[in-house]
Amino acid sequence: MTARIAILGAFVADATFRTARLPRMGETVFGESAALSPGGKGSNQAAAAARLGAEVVLISRLGHDALAEMALSAWAEAGVTPLVSRSHGAATGIASVMVDPATGENAIVVHPGAALELSEADADSAADAIRSASVFLTQLEQPLPAAMRALEIARRAGVTTVLNPAPFAEIPTAMLALCDYVTPNETEAELLTEIPVGTDDGARRAAAVLRGRGAGVAAITLGARGALYHGPDTTFLASAFRAGRTVETTGAGDAFNGAFAVALAEGLEPERAVCFACAAAGLSVTRAGAARSMPVRTEVEALLAAR
Repeated sequence: MTARIAILGAFVADATFRTARLPRMGETVFGESAALSPGGKGSNQAAAAARLGAEVVLISRLGHDALAEMALSAWAEAGVTPLVSRSHGAATGIASVMVDPATGENAIVVHPGAALELSEADADSAADAIRSASVFLTQLEQPLPAAMRALEIARRAGVTTVLNPAPFAEIPTAMLALCDYVTPNETEAELLTEIPVGTDDGARRAAAVLRGRGAGVAAITLGARGALYHGPDTTFLASAFRAGRTVETTGAGDAFNGAFAVALAEGLEPERAVCFACAAAGLSVTRAGAARSMPVRTEVEALLAAR
């Protein structure tokens, strides 16, 4: 049976610059290259899930501009069904992505634009799509009240809920209590719990804090170390996959979350679900761009089979 996933989140256009170092205030530096491509956490995660074979509905908001047309084209290419409203007063979001050519690591400044207008009313309008999904996934590039309402709708309908708390924001305990899974990266986990996660023990302690605040499962992505899963019945560290030279890490977390949602919707047990997500993330970093770096199902299955 095809996995059905509903996602609430932002589209932004990524203006990506590859540069050996970031400029200081008052300084201009040359970049090695520049590109404008589809991005935004919700949109990237939707593309990731769709490319892995899921039926995906994305609830979002765009402006009336060329970047909105980029979004619609990207979703059509990936096979994502948009459930999108249009803003008459705000432009489509944009991000400045600085990538270190030597490591592929990135630093990002984002303005979500029209997605900042997503509200509880948008979640209510999309209630049927949320209720009919197997998994509901959201992040924090849109206002918290919209995400909270959508999580409430999903929870009441018995839909599995996943919160990727990115970018970081203070999360009410009542919101965490609506989450079957919470999936921060290293930085977000540390900010949420004030516990360093540079060691496996630290990651376990941070995950325990998140569970203690109401989340059903904490799955912390740890970059090259893989991902730490901490649930009521099992705790384990899943190793990262190295699929080739690291080109850019911008979409890795989104690849993980999109793939993890697919694995949950397909009923995979925890270790297989996290390994599936880690494999998707490992493939994504071997390519430039965010949405365009998302792997297809056959690539993920081949990487899993090769381990």
